[in-house]
Amino acid sequence: MKRAGIIIFAIGLLITVFTGFNYVTKEKIVDLGDIQITADKKHSVDWSPYAGVAVMIVGGVVFLVGRKDS
Repeated sequence: MKRAGIIIFAIGLLITVFTGFNYVTKEKIVDLGDIQITADKKHSVDWSPYAGVAVMIVGGVVFLVGRKDS
């Protein structure tokens, strides 16, 4: 359990430091037989740094309360 607490805490730290990411998809604009026109569409996924702090707190609690791994 202590190992799981450390892993959860590390994930929370990453969530706090990196507050989101971006990705790009291709979107078909025109499709006329052999002629196809596509465009790149940017998407963004963002979250609050408070979510990372909450996950770090959960990881700390799991670490402190968890029993020792064998």
